[in-house]
Amino acid sequence: MAAFIAKQMVGSQLNAVKGAVGGDGGDDENDKEKEEEAERERQEAIREAEERRKEKHRKMEEEREKMRQEIRDKYNIKKKEEVVEQAPQEEPNPLMRKKKTPEELAAEAEQEDLDDFTNGDPTSGNRKLKNSIETQVNEIKTQIEGKCSLQ
Repeated sequence: MAAFIAKQMVGSQLNAVKGAVGGDGGDDENDKEKEEEAERERQEAIREAEERRKEKHRKMEEEREKMRQEIRDKYNIKKKEEVVEQAPQEEPNPLMRKKKTPEELAAEAEQEDLDDFTNGDPTSGNRKLKNSIETQVNEIKTQIEGKCSLQ
């Protein structure tokens, strides 16, 4: 299979070079027909190989399931039923998720701002901001005390 594909790729490149160098111009239709036929054969070979692979894997999975069932029967193990209910489901592909509107984006940004400064509670004030400033001031204070020494 691989040899066939390699021969097709190299052969078509050689034919293109032969035609450019000065091969006969009357065989262009025949060459195109041959190339199209070769491409159809290649596609058919790929499709058949894929079908054989899928059939092989289907048979293997059936054999595995038979073995699993024999083990379950031997040790009296009940087969676990798959749970169909999945309410909080993530998007299977994050690239395919629904796009947010500008209004939704603005609302989220506003909510984040509220969370950062007030934790969503107007009575808490700017505690988080105040705490971060106090820690920075304390760090600077310790650095200065370390550099300066009183005699």
